[in-house]
Amino acid sequence: VAAMSGKYIIGSLVGSLGIAYVSDTIVSDKKIFGGTVCKTATDKEWFQATDAKFQAWPRVAGPPVIMNPISRQNFIVKDP
Repeated sequence: VAAMSGKYIIGSLVGSLGIAYVSDTIVSDKKIFGGTVCKTATDKEWFQATDAKFQAWPRVAGPPVIMNPISRQNFIVKDP
């Protein structure tokens, strides 16, 4: 029984992923509802200028932190 049901489950998962992929491609890439891709996403010069700006920002790390998501308190580690 498990082998038969596994066949249907895997088949339905593969089918639903295929339908999701095709739907996403048609809606976002083929633009069936109209619209265009913004210039900032397609312009290589804009991308290079933005990337250079982000790379120029200094990256400063803080001290190590122990995170406790249950109590929502974070503790700075004194001895690394």
